[in-house]
Amino acid sequence: MKQRFTVAACQLFDVQDDLEQTLEEIIEYATQATDEGATLVCFPENYLQGYTVDERQARRRAIDLSSVQFAEILKQLKPLRPTLVIGLIEKVEESLYITAVVVQRGKLLGHYRKNRLTAGERLYAAGTETPVFEVDGLRFGINICYDTQCSQRAAAVANQGAALVVCPCYNMLHPENAETWKEKHNAIRAERARETGLWLLSSDVTGERDGQISYGPTAVIDPGGDVVAQVPLLEEGLLVQEILV
Repeated sequence: MKQRFTVAACQLFDVQDDLEQTLEEIIEYATQATDEGATLVCFPENYLQGYTVDERQARRRAIDLSSVQFAEILKQLKPLRPTLVIGLIEKVEESLYITAVVVQRGKLLGHYRKNRLTAGERLYAAGTETPVFEVDGLRFGINICYDTQCSQRAAAVANQGAALVVCPCYNMLHPENAETWKEKHNAIRAERARETGLWLLSSDVTGERDGQISYGPTAVIDPGGDVVAQVPLLEEGLLVQEILV
């Protein structure tokens, strides 16, 4: 018998290198999502510290998931009821990863490291595993942004019996590229949904910074490839949607 779950995703202007402000926004939006019945909330790629491909910045911002610093972050997230998927820059010894952590009531359930990196992300190491998580009966996996260009990444989630793929994204691009791609992101994600029979939940940044722009999109796509809910392009906001799996 199919079950109903309420999931949420945030479309936000990414805060660069200000953990305190970022955590305030995570708490604010997760609390709002709780009020609207969501049990799972997704935030964008590398959202915790701010996305960067500058190696000096990335190394300064990176967080070891076994560190006291990360333990303090988890402590601040403990009062939140939904399960959180949060993008961050992770360090493991000398390696850096684009990672999404899964956090429930201040406990780290696990993490996913981006498998498929863009040419501009050479400073990061590629992840090699595709873990799947289960929360309150909802089984899901994670793809991060450019992962969705590769059908194998979503298939690796589906092959483990998941019903949902959660996609933290960062699509801040030069205006010409952003205009070209603004309708293509959902089209690509819809193809992954149709191929796998998965629901897809994406969370993206929006706004303008340093001559670049991100339209989003943040959306829920059903297994048939239809966009059933979306935050309007270029607007910050919270998407909350019931899915049947």
